[in-house]
This record gives sequence, C-alpha cells and structure tokens, in this order.
Amino acid sequence: MKSLSALGVIFPTLLVGALVYLSAYTVETGNVAVERTLGKINHDEQQQGLNFKMPLLTTAREFSAKEIAIDIDDLKPKAADNLSLKDLDVSIFYRVPDHRVSELVVKYAAASGRGPDGIYLPGFGLVIREARSVIYEQVSQIDSLELHKRRELLQGNVQQELQARLERSDPGDIMITRVVVRALNTDPSIEAAIRDAVEAEKRLEAKQVQVEIAKKDAEIEIERAKGIAEANGIINESLTAEYLQHEVNIALQEFADNQGSVVVIPANMQGFDLILDSNQLGGTRNPQ
Repeated sequence: MKSLSALGVIFPTLLVGALVYLSAYTVETGNVAVERTLGKINHDEQQQGLNFKMPLLTTAREFSAKEIAIDIDDLKPKAADNLSLKDLDVSIFYRVPDHRVSELVVKYAAASGRGPDGIYLPGFGLVIREARSVIYEQVSQIDSLELHKRRELLQGNVQQELQARLERSDPGDIMITRVVVRALNTDPSIEAAIRDAVEAEKRLEAKQVQVEIAKKDAEIEIERAKGIAEANGIINESLTAEYLQHEVNIALQEFADNQGSVVVIPANMQGFDLILDSNQLGGTRNPQ
C-alpha cells in the first residue's frame, strides 16, 4: 500500500515536471523565437528570456535578430574590360528586424540558414543568392586595372544595389548594414600591368615636380637678373663726368700725401684735369 501511495505521488510530479520542461524555453539576447502550432506560424515573435509554449503541439525555433555575416568566397567575375578576376572574396553583413522574422520565415521557408551554434539565420539563402548576382554585375562595370584603387566604390555600389533589390521584393524585411571586399586578386598578367601603371604614374608625378622646380628656378634667375640690371642702371646714371673727376682728384691727393714719395700718374689720364695741392708736392717744385 505504501509503495502504491508513493508511486501515486511521484508519477504526477514527474508528469508535471515533464510538461513544464516541454513547455518552457529560453531565448538568448538579440534573438527571437518563432512558434509553430499544428503547422501554423505565430507572427508574434517571442523575445529574449524565458518563454512558454504548448507542450508537444507547439515548436519554437530561435532566429538571430543580430547582424549576420555571409562570406562569399572564390568568385571569378569579369571586369568591364572582359578580364576575369583570379579570386574575389566578399563579406555581406545584414540583419532582419525582430518583428519581421516570422513574415520572412513564412515567405522563404527554405531560405533560412543555420549557424554553428544552432541558431537559425532568417533570409540567409535569399541574401546570398542576390548578393552573388549583384557582385558580378557591379564588378563588370569597373576595369580590372581600376578595381584595386576603387575597392571602396565597389563595396558601396554592391551594398546600395543589393539593398535596392531586396527592398523591391521584401520592403523593410532585410537591411544590408555593410559590405567588405576581403580579397581582390586579378590575373598575374593584370597585376604586372597594374604595377607598371603605378610606376609610370609615379615617374610622371616626379617629372611634373621637376618641371615645377625648373620653372621656379627660372623665375628666380629672371628676378635676380632684373635686380642686377636695375642696380647697374642706377650706377650708370650716377657716374657723371663731374663725379668721376671728383673721385680722381681725391685719389691723386691721397697718393700725393706721402712725404715726397714717388707718385705715378697713368699716361692715359686724358680728359681729366689734375687738381693737386702744391704744398703736398713740395711747395717750390712745379710739376712738368
């Protein structure tokens, strides 16, 4: 009797515990749960924390409402000059607003991916399919020699076009937050052409700098010549016959003031009158 009584207590307790276990579940921060009861989706997404559902009749899948990254690797699109890239790796980052997850799950039932942590990724297949198409399209609009220098432009164009396509088909459901080109490798022959083009551009820049330096040097020489010419003009204007006569007289007087020493007067002093102090030349002698 005691065994039956104990069993009567334990069994209901175990049953209640099992029902509680089957009806309760938790949702991690940044995620939502989508419940399905007898095949019907509940469009009220369950938020983070402890939630309850009907045991056995209702299933709950946890979907990420955080930013999701998709790595698309080993692409070989053709550029605008019809040359194929050797390797292109792109990462697409997107998120689905938590209140739109259930609608996306219903519309694209097979498009949800599943992360390594077991969390479902809404719209994963849709985004990756559209992204590949957009990447090929946008690469085809840029020459292969320009892709390295225009990587940011390529990223912006892919993000803008991908968002536009998703808005046309599913407005407000998917937001492309960013696009990152992780690797962009062209054909080796193209790489060599890029290096040659860069070197040629650097040489051209150096030549342009040299030309500018030469121009400045020439301008300096011109200004210097102008200054010398102006100075010479001023000097020439000031060298009058009277001024030169005055300077000769002063020089001869200084030579004569030497206590009877010999004074040499050049023979080509024509045109100048010698004005000498007789006292400095001995007083009683007359110059001949």
